[in-house]
Amino acid sequence: MSRMYTKMRLTALAAFLALPPALLAIPASAQEAMPAPAGPTYADIAELADSAPLVVRAQVARLVRVDDARAPGLAPGHGRFYVTAKTRALIAGNAPIGESLAYLVDLPLDGRGKPPVLKKRDVLLFARAVAGRPGELQLVRPGAQLLADPATDARVRAILTELLAPGAPARITGLREIIHVPGNLAGEGETQIFLTTADQSAASITVHHRPGAPPAWGASFSELVADVSRPPQRDTLQWYRLACFLPNRLPPGSNLSDGAVNRAQAEADYRTVLGDLGECRRTL
Repeated sequence: MSRMYTKMRLTALAAFLALPPALLAIPASAQEAMPAPAGPTYADIAELADSAPLVVRAQVARLVRVDDARAPGLAPGHGRFYVTAKTRALIAGNAPIGESLAYLVDLPLDGRGKPPVLKKRDVLLFARAVAGRPGELQLVRPGAQLLADPATDARVRAILTELLAPGAPARITGLREIIHVPGNLAGEGETQIFLTTADQSAASITVHHRPGAPPAWGASFSELVADVSRPPQRDTLQWYRLACFLPNRLPPGSNLSDGAVNRAQAEADYRTVLGDLGECRRTL
């Protein structure tokens, strides 16, 4: 490598590290960097895709270690690296990007203090453009770089298709109220759970009881009543919105059912919904 090329790269690195501290800082609440050996889960990828203005496939060309003193929020056992990469494809987003990219990423270090071997490997970047710095990206979180194997690439594209579809389920921000109303027959009744969303759109869960049958439930992300014969399937956007963001317990004052028996039934139905949804598992 020529001295001129080395000087150009070091000059680019110095310019990148001159970004404001708020841009370089990585929140302490999200300090993992690369996927665990089992690979990213649906929830991992959905969270990244939902928060990233840009999703880019790139090939790593070069990594330069940033001094730990200049890496605020760095997790133990990790190093921060300035990466230059070749753009392969813009998968999602409409910001202009060039043929080459630069960004910072936190990577786990092995026993010798070395990062994973990424040179010439393709990665998927979940990022935002850096204002006034064409060709530079800021990852939305430290783990927002994934290895671009065929399975992960296909899963990312499928999740992006769900997120961008008309009428896609909105982000759940809380549980507003829950109410159980008994029916005319013993064992008959219905529980309605009304949710709050980030865009103020409608979202609800309906649990239906019929005599001699187990409770049936479904979710609706519109003004329509939920179809209780079709609860959300695991690893879908509806499932992710509910399984990963519903509170583990009913918020105080949210149970508006009339009487102790009906309040208890509403709580039991809510536990049924959470149990059927299962764990929101993440590996990042």
